[in-house]
Amino acid sequence: MSYLRCCLLAMIQLVGAHAMADLSIISSTGVSSIMQELIPAFERETGQRVTISYDTSNIIMDRLKRGDSADLLILTGPLIDNLTQQGRLQAGTRTDMAKSGIGVAVKAGAPRPDISSVAAFKQALLDAPSVAYTGTGASGQYFAGLVDKMGIGAEVKQKAKVPAGGLVAELVVRGDAAMAVQMISELKAVPGADYVGPLPGAMQLYTVFSAGLMSQAKDPTAAKLMLDFMKKPQAQAIYRAKGMDTD
Repeated sequence: MSYLRCCLLAMIQLVGAHAMADLSIISSTGVSSIMQELIPAFERETGQRVTISYDTSNIIMDRLKRGDSADLLILTGPLIDNLTQQGRLQAGTRTDMAKSGIGVAVKAGAPRPDISSVAAFKQALLDAPSVAYTGTGASGQYFAGLVDKMGIGAEVKQKAKVPAGGLVAELVVRGDAAMAVQMISELKAVPGADYVGPLPGAMQLYTVFSAGLMSQAKDPTAAKLMLDFMKKPQAQAIYRAKGMDTD
C-alpha cells in the first residue's frame, strides 16, 4: 500500500471517528423535560448525536470539583457566570434558554389542594400528610427557607421526604409523598403526576437556566451548534410547552 493511500485512509478514519463522537452535556434536572424533546430535534436537524446526564445544580458543582467535564454545561444563570469567571467556561458563550417558577404537584387522580393564595398554600402544606422536595436543588433549598419564613418549618420538615436530587414528583406517583414542590418544568416531566399550579405570586421564585461551552470541550464546534439551536423558534416553543417562560 502506498504512503499516500495510507495517509488518506488515516484521514478518513479520523474524520469518521470525529463524526461519530457524541456531543456531551451535563445538565440541571430543571430542564430535563425540555432536553428530552430538544435533543432529538437537534439530532434530526444536524445529524450530531448527543449524550446527557442530569443532576441538581449543587451535585453538578460537586462533580465539576471532582474533575467531571463535558462539552456543554446547563445550569442556573448565576452559576454559569460564576464558572465563566473561574475559567471553566468560555467567556461570551452563555446562552439563556428560559426561566421556570416553582409549583406543586400531586398524584394524578388525587384531590388537588388549594394553593391560590399564601394563606391557602400554608394550610395545604399543614394538611398534607407528607411533602417532597429536594435537599440539594435550588427549588428545594428555597422551599425549606420559605416554610421557615411562613412559621411552619418544623411541621413541614417533620413529615418531609427530601431526596438529594431527582424529580420529586416521582415520589407522589409512587405514593411515597402526598405533595411535591419543585420547579414547574421538573414537575411536568413526570408521567402520572398532576401539576396543580405555581406558588402564589408573593412567594414565587423564578430561575433562569443557561448553557455554556466548557473551556476543555472536546467538540466545541458541535457545542456551538447546540447553543445556536437553543435560540431557534422551535426550541423556544419546546420551552413554553414544558411550562417555562421565555420572556
